Order: sequence, then structure tokens, then C-alpha cells
Amino acid sequence: MVTDMENRPDFPMQFISATTEYADFSRQVPAPYIRRRFALDRLPERAELLIAGIGLYRLFINGIEITKCPLAPYISNPDHIIYYDSYDVLPRLAEGDNCLGIMLGNGMCNAFGGFIWDFHRARWRGAPMTALRLDMGFADGEERSIESDDSFLAHPSPLLEDDLRSGETYDARLEIRGWCAPDLPEEGWRPVVRRTPPRGTPRLCGASPVKVWETRRAVSISPYEDGYLYDFGVDAAGICELTVRGRPGQEIRISYGEWIHDGIFDRKNLMFPESDSPYKDRVQDTCYICRGEGEERWRPCFSYYGFRYAYVRGIDRKQADEELLAYHVLGGDFREMAAFSSSDATADRLWEMTRRATLSNFLWFPTDCPHREKNGWTGDAALSAEHMLLNLSVEDSLREWLYNVMAAQREDGSFPGIVPTGEWGDGCGPAWDQVIVEIPYCLYRFRGDLDTARKAAPSIFRYLFCLSGLRNERGLVDTGLGDWCETGKSGGGQKAPVEVTSTAVGVHLLEEAMALFRALGRETERWYADRLCRELRKAFRHYLIDFSTMTVAGSCQASQAMAIHYGLFRKSERRAAFSRLLAIIRQSGGHMNAGALGLRVLFRVLSDFGEADMAYEMITRPDYPSYGNWIARGATSLWEDFLAPEADAHSRNHHFFGDISAWFLQTVAGIVPNPHLEDPDSILARPHFIRSLRHAAGSCRTPRGEISLRWERTGQDAAGCGRVSLEIRLTGRIRGRICLPAGWEFEDGFCERELEEGTWLCSNTMTA
Repeated sequence: MVTDMENRPDFPMQFISATTEYADFSRQVPAPYIRRRFALDRLPERAELLIAGIGLYRLFINGIEITKCPLAPYISNPDHIIYYDSYDVLPRLAEGDNCLGIMLGNGMCNAFGGFIWDFHRARWRGAPMTALRLDMGFADGEERSIESDDSFLAHPSPLLEDDLRSGETYDARLEIRGWCAPDLPEEGWRPVVRRTPPRGTPRLCGASPVKVWETRRAVSISPYEDGYLYDFGVDAAGICELTVRGRPGQEIRISYGEWIHDGIFDRKNLMFPESDSPYKDRVQDTCYICRGEGEERWRPCFSYYGFRYAYVRGIDRKQADEELLAYHVLGGDFREMAAFSSSDATADRLWEMTRRATLSNFLWFPTDCPHREKNGWTGDAALSAEHMLLNLSVEDSLREWLYNVMAAQREDGSFPGIVPTGEWGDGCGPAWDQVIVEIPYCLYRFRGDLDTARKAAPSIFRYLFCLSGLRNERGLVDTGLGDWCETGKSGGGQKAPVEVTSTAVGVHLLEEAMALFRALGRETERWYADRLCRELRKAFRHYLIDFSTMTVAGSCQASQAMAIHYGLFRKSERRAAFSRLLAIIRQSGGHMNAGALGLRVLFRVLSDFGEADMAYEMITRPDYPSYGNWIARGATSLWEDFLAPEADAHSRNHHFFGDISAWFLQTVAGIVPNPHLEDPDSILARPHFIRSLRHAAGSCRTPRGEISLRWERTGQDAAGCGRVSLEIRLTGRIRGRICLPAGWEFEDGFCERELEEGTWLCSNTMTA
């Protein structure tokens, strides 16, 4: 398990760049080649290279690329953290002449395509730069080092333009063959420029690297306008590798997008403002200019895209074949931690769509979407931390990003809405700020990691003072974005009052903070969190609940479900409050009607009160609004919103509605890890035998074991009772209990038993 990475006090902080000039939409500045030739009279016994890139880098030795992964290094605010990587380069060195080669891209250093979020105004904006040192140790004890300085030489590369969000332009005619080979003549190369380093602290990256998960070919290729449209079948994230035999100077332009609307390849959802931006044709757009010498291969290296379709112009009919484009699907290098399957293809596809949305939005840190924004929205990550950790081994990457969140904390204890950011994104409210608690809490629950909470504790405590100060004259929190992306609405205008959502989430994050402080033995902090929690709960109950009808202000699914789930009704009031929720659902014709905050808890509340079948129906039904309706409308990943079909969606690859994945695993399959926050290897097996399903199965890894569970209907017994076979397999140190849903019992008459490997028959004691 990677925890806090030890930082090297001797990390080289002498930054260099090819120039101080930087690009924008109206001015191209080619990505630089940088090289340094050196000679070795003998080979060392060890050779470590440390390298940072303010921007992105590709690293070469003697003409061979050794970059650890696409889009290196970790993308951050360099005024907070400067990330560097370590390489063992001993196998790449040779006696005699050697050459280090670096290619630099703009990355976050000059993210001019992120102007909507003020990245073009960031204090760190400038030309990309690098710092590196190669340390070599020899058998006789001699030590040699090569450090970035003005002995390095630079030359413009064929990559004429690159932007993280917009795309790249590459002119293969300008390639320098063997540009980082030791024997290259260096006429025309110029010394690099020494640069003042950013203000951030150097840090060795502990996040999981980016990798290619699969390579896809188009499922269809069709003529479109003045080019060809490649459909890859799914909406994911990545890049296309171009393979072509082109003419000298032939320009091939590839534009990437998510959807076909009324027969039109529509990309208006990829740029802000969507209708009148002068740069709307530049987003997710690449251009390759052919060298014209045999087969040529090229792929973007300093950008990536979210897309299903690629629109290719500048090619002829013969070139428009299946081999022209290969879709390299990117995501974090994670292990699969859970699985789910059932007799319902809709549920299985929703599980797959959640996984795809998570991977598409986890290149280094959790982003909201892989195309127009690529931003680390704190609220999105808070909503998704649980299902991400259940599904994939994202723990190292969540920890790493959390360090960046802590570094971005304002003096008043508040957090920006996106991380990394320059200065943009204040005032998003507790539902976004709760990420500072939610990630440590989920890491503690699912991985047994208390060390992250220990490191985050000072930031959490500072935020609690900020939260206290957000209260209005009624003692409620009325700041924040509210129940974002409510059904049928775009952005704002949510029915659930912000006082309800922000105060309820405030209570929730305080309870999680109390649990962490208790586990850490930080009694003073726990006492303060408890006092503030009591005050918020009291104000909520006084001002926001009509106890004559048990209705929460707003009288909507989100308000009612959040108040129930976050414990704002007393135990004696909960059944009446739930009855009111059912009445509100009936007013919507049995459809869900809430935003990201409400839907995060709605289905869980229904299940807790014995209505798992209703929750399942609301999720999977094919008519609008529902998750099943997304599938009926062609979705292959989770969408950003539940807008009506005539309005269509904004982003078609978001993850913050992905809690249904955790719900399928924990409710339908019934695998609930560490329900009492006692041991991450403890499991509560509590399946719900959904009436519309013939069978369902799930599996889940814990730190020291794995459980798989499958249930299947086997008919009725002589008394007319439904019968189900339940099979459980265990490995490692799994322990816990099996608890059947109300009305069901094992053949021996019990409804609970110790968790053990085996197969049992269960009967419903009521007639089926």
C-alpha cells in the first residue's frame, strides 16, 4: 500500500525550457525537443534519473522512449505540488556516447483551452519546462551526476501545437530523424533557457499511472460531408493512432465527438459557451500533415479525448479503411475489485457503463468528463468515492489527489470546486467540500487505511470551522450548488432547497468526521464535530421539517430521501417520513425525480425500508426518466444529466450518477463490506431477491480476501412459497454474517447465520 511518498530533499530544482514564449489559440509555439549528449568510459552499477515536467514530458535515452505512461507527469497546480518521477535507466546506458532526450508539451502549464475555468489566467502559466538529474554510481565508489542546465540544447519539434483539451497539430515533414541519438549533428540547436521554478513542493508521484485498457477498431465507417465518420461503438476516453500511406503535405484532420444528433455529427456539447465560442471547432481536434514516405504512424501524446466518433477529413476513399484508426482506450492502471451480473441485460449494461465512466474519468485524478472539462470536481469525486473503491483499486490515486485537495485549501478553510485550479471555483458548498472527509472515510472503511485520515485530519478540522461560519441566521447552511443536474433540468433551478441539501450533507460529513476522529483518538476534534453536528441537526429539524405531515422543505424526492438517509428524522419518525417519500414518488408516476445528491441516497432509502423492487424498477425501466432510458437512447457510458429526450444530454461520459453500481453490488447481490466500520475484511451478506430477476451474482475483494455470492430462483415448494438457492464462496480472511430479507428464511428456519462457504436453500415464508 502506497501512503505518503517520501520526497527527495535533493531533487533538482533547476528548471529549463526551450523558450519563454508560450502558445494560445492565435499563436503556435512548437513543442520542443531537448537533448543532452554525454560520454561514459565505463558503465555504472546504478543509474537513477529524476525528472519533473511543468507541463507534460516524454523521456528518451539513446533514441528509445522510456516514459512511464501516457500524459506524464501527474497533472497538478505547480504552485502547490511539483510532481517528479524516478527511472532506473541503467539498462539503457552504453559505454561511449549517450544522449538524454526530452519532449515537452503544454499540459497544465499552458492550458489555454481551459479558458472557461480561468486556466489561461493562472499564475503559473508559461512555456513548459523540465528539471532533471541523472545520478550514476560506479564500482570504485565514484559518483557522477548530470543535471538540467544550459548545457542542454533545444530545437522545435514537428508538434506545432498541443493543448490538453483542444488537441494537436503535427507536421511529419519537420521530423528530425534520430533527434535524440548520440551521433546526431547539433547544428541549428540552441541552448535552453534557465527558468525560475514554481513555488510548489517537489513530490514523487504515488498515483497509479495511465495505461491503455484496450484498442478498438471502428464498428462502422461511413461517408459524412467532406470526410468519413468512424464509429467505435462505445463512448470512452483515449486517443486514435493514425496509420496511413499519405502524400507529401497531405493534411488529415480528425475531430472527436460523442453523439450523432438528427444525422449530424454534433459537438456543441464539448465547448463552453456551447453556441458562440470562436474556438468551438478547435476542441478535441487533431491535424496530421504527412511526410509522404511509405507507411506513417502517429498518435497524440500531450492530449486525450472523450469520444465515440471520429470525423476524418483530408483522406480519400481508399485510405478510409478499418486500419486507418485504432482507438487506444485510456484509464488508470487499476485492478478489478468487484463484479456483478444478473438475468437482466439492462442492469448488466449499467454496471458496465459505470465502470467505463469511472475509467474514462480517472486519468491521474477523478475528473468530471474526459472531453470539454477534464476537471477534478470535488463534488463528483465525493459522490463517487464509494463505488470507485468498490469496483477498482483506485486507492493510491485517490490519496494522491487528496494531497492536492489539501494543498488547495483556502486560508478560511474552504476548498475550490475543482482541483487542480488557479483561482477558479469558490462557493460550491458542503456537498462539494465533503470530499475532504469522504475520501479518507471510504479509504478507512474499504481498505482499512487510517493513515490518510491522519494526514487529512488538520484539513478536515479547519474545514469544520469554515462550515460553522457558513450558517445563516437560522443556523442553516444555504451556500452551494444544491442538488445538481436534477431530472429534467440543466444546472441550477433544483426543487430541493439549498438549505436542505447543504445542511443535510453538512450533518453527514460531520458524522463521518466524528468516526475518523474517534478512530484517530483525536477527542477534541471529535467533540467539536459532534457539537456542530447537533446544532445543524437541531436547526434542520426546527426549520425544514413539517412534522404534521413529516415532509421536508421542498416536498421532493431529494429533500425527503436525504433527510431520512442522513438521520435527520428520529427512529420513531422514520416510517412516517418514508411513507411521505412513497407518496412523493407516486406523484412522479413512480419515476425518479432528483439530482446527483438525491439519487445518491434515494435507492438506498427505498431498500432500507423493504422497497428494493421499487428502486430496481425506477433504475431499469425503459421510459423517461430512468437509467434504463439512457440505454434506450443509445448510451454506452453514464450521462451527466437526465434531460428530456428532446433536450438531449450534455456530457455523455460522467461518473457522479454511478452509485447504482454500488447499489447493485450491495443490495441486489447483497455484498456489504465493513458495514459497522470495524474491519475491512468483514462482510454483511444481505441479498435482496428482486422479483423481476431470476438470478444475480456479485463478487468483491477486501484487503485480505474475496467473497462471491450468487442467488437463483429454484421455483416454489409444496406450500406455494418461493425458493432461492444461495451460494457463497470465500477466500482469505473474510468474516461476517448472512442476513436474509424480511419474509425469507433458511431451510433450518433461521434468517441469519455466520458467514461461511456453502450453498443453502432459502424460502419465502409468504406465498409467492
